[in-house]
Amino acid sequence: MTASRSEQERLQAQLGELDARLGPGQAELTSLTQAGALREQEMAELREAIHRREMERAQVMAEIERQKDKLASLQNQIETDLESVSISLPGATQLPLEGQARLESLPEVPELPPGIDRKVRSLRHTLRRIGGVDPEALAEYQELDARHGFLSSQAEDLRQAMAQLKELIARLDREMRERFLSSFQAVATEFENYFTNLFKGGSAKLLLTDPQDLTTTGVEIIAQPPGKRRQNVALLSGGEKALTGVALVFALLKTGTSPFCVLDEVDAMLDEVNIRRFHEALLQLAQQVQVIIITHNRMTIEAADTVYGITMGEDSVSRVLSLRLDGQEPSPGARREREPAKAGRP
Repeated sequence: MTASRSEQERLQAQLGELDARLGPGQAELTSLTQAGALREQEMAELREAIHRREMERAQVMAEIERQKDKLASLQNQIETDLESVSISLPGATQLPLEGQARLESLPEVPELPPGIDRKVRSLRHTLRRIGGVDPEALAEYQELDARHGFLSSQAEDLRQAMAQLKELIARLDREMRERFLSSFQAVATEFENYFTNLFKGGSAKLLLTDPQDLTTTGVEIIAQPPGKRRQNVALLSGGEKALTGVALVFALLKTGTSPFCVLDEVDAMLDEVNIRRFHEALLQLAQQVQVIIITHNRMTIEAADTVYGITMGEDSVSRVLSLRLDGQEPSPGARREREPAKAGRP
């Protein structure tokens, strides 16, 4: 009992150590996810702000046009009124409008020009039709002119704000494009290297389906195993597809910052020769990334440092066993699940 309890405590300590090692990676993954969501939210808010600014600008421009039309109408009315009360005589000069001074400054006219009576009657008729001059017209004009100046200033502010927002969006788009292209080129290079190593020859490429529009582009995998023609990955055999997928996943892991990865039976369709190549690439990747792999393949199990398996005893109780394969003493676990055993993976 003492040995069993000691073994349980040691296993618990190992689990605690694994949890501590996984904690920073999980925190970093959460941080990156939150940062990406925050960037998407910022972009959405910027687009919404631009939309609101454009709507406000359209309203302001419509109001400016209405005020311009009203000003033009008032100006036409004032000019018409002034023309109606102006009388031009041949040889007359510009006269003051103040009563007696105007009369005294009028030139001597020996006789009235022909048709002047008819013109005077026409002007008087026009004056009666127009009525008195609106004394509020000038004040209204000044008010509308001030309103026009205010709206013009607001429209200019909106144009400047919209230009700044467009510049910010363009800068973010350029930065995202540069980062995406840089990451894509790095992954494509590593993918070619892994593909060549796994197949011991051949070539493969990652291609963008629409390089001109990175927001909607897809990625196409073109592979050429040794002795075969270049073709889309969908036309490869099952084992070739599996190795190509492994090459892509390993390339992503090597160029990224993930502290660990979980692989689920990626070696299920590989033969013995390809299993060995897979092991070589896996051991190389394990130098910088902690790898957790679920497998039924004995050769893959033999390549691991630590093995965890689930077995069922005669009492139909499942047990989790652990085994170190890196040269240390084996330590069979004895953690029991208090329930009937279910099908598990060795």
